[in-house]
Amino acid sequence: MRSYRKELWFNTTQRRELINITHDVQNCIDESDIKEGFVLVNAMHITASVFINDDESGLHQDYEVWLEKLAPEKPHSQYKHNGYEDNADAHMKRQIMGREVVCAITEGQLDFGPWERIFYGEFDGKRRKRVLVKIIGE
Repeated sequence: MRSYRKELWFNTTQRRELINITHDVQNCIDESDIKEGFVLVNAMHITASVFINDDESGLHQDYEVWLEKLAPEKPHSQYKHNGYEDNADAHMKRQIMGREVVCAITEGQLDFGPWERIFYGEFDGKRRKRVLVKIIGE
């Protein structure tokens, strides 16, 4: 069994963004030359997420509305965490959306259903962030 590790870096321009990273993850699989195995993709920040869903703009807007209802950004004073920072809502949004995904690799490809895509969800952006890609297999 072999392993491969790579960090993907992102510079987000907004506080909250959803970035389709499926192509980046598949590039890592191609670089690894692992044909059968698993890939772990996880956010390396406690205010970001990695998840799988459809790449459809209406759904992404629905996420924004839904997450904002569950953990509204403002007023910042509603959160005890917001003493030195103003990102308590981002921590909660990450908790809801999840930290990582594990995907099967079959014949050198992500073994996905027809509409599944991997997303990096940023909830406290406007700075450099990273995602870990770890692949094991043969």
